[in-house]
Amino acid sequence: MATQVKEPLDDFKQIMEHIAQGNNFLLSGGAGSGKTYSLVQVIKRVLEIFPTKTVACMTYTNAAVREIKDRVGHSNLHVSTIHEFLWSNIKHFQKELKATLVLLVNDEECHRIKVSDHTPLSDDYFDQCDDGIQYKEFVKIGNGIISHDELLIVANKMFSSYPLLCGIVKDKYPFIFVDEYQDTQQQVVEILLDHLDKSKKTCVRGFFGDAMQSIYTGRGTVLDAYKEEGSLYEVKKEQNRRNPQLVIDLANKLRTDGLEQNPSGDLNAPNMSPEGKVKEGKIRFLFSNCENDGLNKAKAYSGWDFLDVEQTKELNLTHNLMADKVGFRTLMDIYDGDKVLAYCKRVKDYIKDSGIDEDFSGKTFHEVVDFLRPQGGKKVLPTKGMVTFFDTHSELLSIAMASDYNLISKLYVDKDQLLDDKKQDATEESKKGAKRDDLVRHLFRIQHNIYLYESAQYNEFIHMTDYRGKINSVAAKKVLKKNMKSLIEVGDKSIEDVIDEADLNGICRKDDRLAKFISSKSYLYNRVKDVKFSEFQKLYEYLEGYTPYSTQHKTKGTEFDNVLVVLDNGRWNKYNFVQLFDNSAGQTQSVLERTQKIFYVCCTRAKEDLAVYFHSPSEAVVNQAKIWFGEDNVINLDGLNG
Repeated sequence: MATQVKEPLDDFKQIMEHIAQGNNFLLSGGAGSGKTYSLVQVIKRVLEIFPTKTVACMTYTNAAVREIKDRVGHSNLHVSTIHEFLWSNIKHFQKELKATLVLLVNDEECHRIKVSDHTPLSDDYFDQCDDGIQYKEFVKIGNGIISHDELLIVANKMFSSYPLLCGIVKDKYPFIFVDEYQDTQQQVVEILLDHLDKSKKTCVRGFFGDAMQSIYTGRGTVLDAYKEEGSLYEVKKEQNRRNPQLVIDLANKLRTDGLEQNPSGDLNAPNMSPEGKVKEGKIRFLFSNCENDGLNKAKAYSGWDFLDVEQTKELNLTHNLMADKVGFRTLMDIYDGDKVLAYCKRVKDYIKDSGIDEDFSGKTFHEVVDFLRPQGGKKVLPTKGMVTFFDTHSELLSIAMASDYNLISKLYVDKDQLLDDKKQDATEESKKGAKRDDLVRHLFRIQHNIYLYESAQYNEFIHMTDYRGKINSVAAKKVLKKNMKSLIEVGDKSIEDVIDEADLNGICRKDDRLAKFISSKSYLYNRVKDVKFSEFQKLYEYLEGYTPYSTQHKTKGTEFDNVLVVLDNGRWNKYNFVQLFDNSAGQTQSVLERTQKIFYVCCTRAKEDLAVYFHSPSEAVVNQAKIWFGEDNVINLDGLNG
């Protein structure tokens, strides 16, 4: 008797079998595989099988929330961002919320949640808050107001401490699905996969995403341990609906997890031609040794219209080249070229390396330098590059020298604090590992609220500002219109002018984080506050994707007909494109994995045509490019006429 061969189940059927068995699962799908489509189909089917049950779905952006709601269209589906989901499930338990917040404030190891000059707090401290503990876009812990970062900590603590809360959530939502699992914060994973199981009630949790696109966390994802221990079952989705065949082939060479994609075969898929065949597409590796004009040669060779921001994108990892093109050079120089702070670090390093155990409390930076100079000699003098900077920035040196040494010596400034873009959407505060400082975060909130108003997204605008419940008359609407017009027509107003005006008019309130930043980092704040707000607006437009240029981190989740990837990591040592092509470069494994993932994400944005530009590659880099791209697709631009 012949053995019957059982056909493998497709990803949808595998997921439905896991749901039937009560298994938690994750769907791993490559770029362009239609993970959101699978998520929607699973939700629809679950609601058909269990019409009286409620399904919770969490995703990262408000745009994704709207898309899933529209595509499912069922009253028993609760779709929200992760933060909204957590808050909706803890906000009614005010007694427990207050107790948890007191506990966290009094916990010396919890540095993110503090109340100035009031620790330890009494158990009834937050009883003074008439409106209880609130979740808003700004934070004032002393007034019982928490924001995005604090919410994750508070929610994690509550679910850890109150098994009854876990049971209530599992009763309410027997099915909980999470989109983009690879970027899920550790606290959220702990809540869903550890704390909820403090209740024995049933609840299937499903995660949809792609570990290869975990470009913020380096190695793997926070879910790897659950897969390894067998409490989370992986389902692989191997089809590709977005990319042409040549891009699919390249992407398969870049993946490191064994998942190999193939065209879906769906005649309606974007990567299918009218003749019913998968598009072949184009991939090219372009290089030049021309110091100043190589990138322009690459753009000219592509023949694309780079002003068509909807169809064509230039993706860069380094922002320095973009600062002049886009128009945020002053801010870039403040965060990435302050030699006064570099001198302060030089002095601080000398003190540490020399083992000097002197109490410099109350001393100015100038007094500390004078104290050290006799014994340190040249080691405490500025370098030639620093002196050159001082000659054109004498006022900055004077301010620093007059500053309290203990404050200015703790001031760390880096371009990541200005440019870090670890998020998908302007409404999202941050992702794991985000480094934007609290001043830049505040400026982004102001500009995002302006954007919401200008784009007539009034409900979201009201939610994000201090106007909830206040726009209840024609007169109130007129006042709001006047206030917003003043911010929209910003003219030459400084950053400080706009911060003050937005606070005064309730558009974006100053909060604890901003106040702490101004007091503890006054040197940096005083440099930034006088910059024109219009320059920050240009930075905002660049990071939010409203220009022909984009950061390689920002591109995840988007797609364009034509994509030019510029492989230049500048001075950013977290990435190394040379090592990506030439493993003998000697960088760490985490750098290689991080670089390979960001390159994979960039290449898979292309729906038609992909070009990669590399300046002055070595022979080893060119040889690897020929293996990945094909010899005929590796082009030396210097050898072309015209």
